[in-house]
Amino acid sequence: MRFSSSGTFFAATALFASTLLSSVCVHGAHAADAAAPTAPAAGGAATQSAPAQTPMDPNSVIATVNGEKITLDDIRKSAANMPPQLRQLPQNMIFPMLVNQAVDQKAIQMAARKDGLQNDAEVKTAMETAANTALQNAWLSRQVVPQLTDAAIHDYYLKNYANKTPEKEVHARHILVKTEAEAQDVIKKLKGGANFGTLAESLSTDKGSAKNNGGDLGWFKKGDMVPAFSDAAFNMKPGTYSQTPVKSQFGYHVIQVLADRTVPVPKEDEVKDKIRQQLIQQDVRAAVEKATSAVKILRFGPDGKPVPEGAQPAIAGNPTASPAK
Repeated sequence: MRFSSSGTFFAATALFASTLLSSVCVHGAHAADAAAPTAPAAGGAATQSAPAQTPMDPNSVIATVNGEKITLDDIRKSAANMPPQLRQLPQNMIFPMLVNQAVDQKAIQMAARKDGLQNDAEVKTAMETAANTALQNAWLSRQVVPQLTDAAIHDYYLKNYANKTPEKEVHARHILVKTEAEAQDVIKKLKGGANFGTLAESLSTDKGSAKNNGGDLGWFKKGDMVPAFSDAAFNMKPGTYSQTPVKSQFGYHVIQVLADRTVPVPKEDEVKDKIRQQLIQQDVRAAVEKATSAVKILRFGPDGKPVPEGAQPAIAGNPTASPAK
């Protein structure tokens, strides 16, 4: 049963996915030009060579739908949002697929406007929400992305990794039950030769680890688990199980330690992506605090009265439920 000390502040990876993706150059429409034969050299045979390609104008018109233009830049933006596995396809496959998609989307948008859907109340709300989300993400991106430099990553590595002592990890499994008496009975069964994994599957209330893994929690560091659990597990020898129940806020555990190891401090390249995500979360949090500190915020309870700063209003019922129609 693994627990994190801090929750995710924002889905930062999704927020910056389009910003951090490498731009995709699309040349499929002119693939034939790259293989065009050159004029025969004097006194020699005709040869084939690929002339150096010049960057295509992003404003080049790739298609029109009722006169509305679809440009190369539109296609490149669509390519940047493709799943990584699809971006591995050959460009002469990707390009026509994206053009067809853009044409279809443009046609559907025109049909929707012709039907007046842009004036539908729910559609207008969804469009406003999308516009506000784009605005928020653009502002956050401009606050955060410029700070995601190699120097910032290196500094973070030096402060948080380089001088750390190698950490010990434990590989353990457990059986979680509700009462101390139940845990004592599990220990009795183990002493009688019962299989730990089988008992975990049938008795443990931690169904996540018990159902398919026989209570196996994998490898973890001391700080990954609640203190009572970690203190017991990290004081046990591999191949042993706890002789007395271990109490935590979740119930009573019987722990079996399978192995332990010391994990060396990772090299910077090994944790570069992880550090980048940590910096994104850190910088997003700072940017949000910057924005909220520059405005006056008032909160009100369901009775319409102001709520004192720092206090939480008492909510009756389910305030997020849709109103009855």
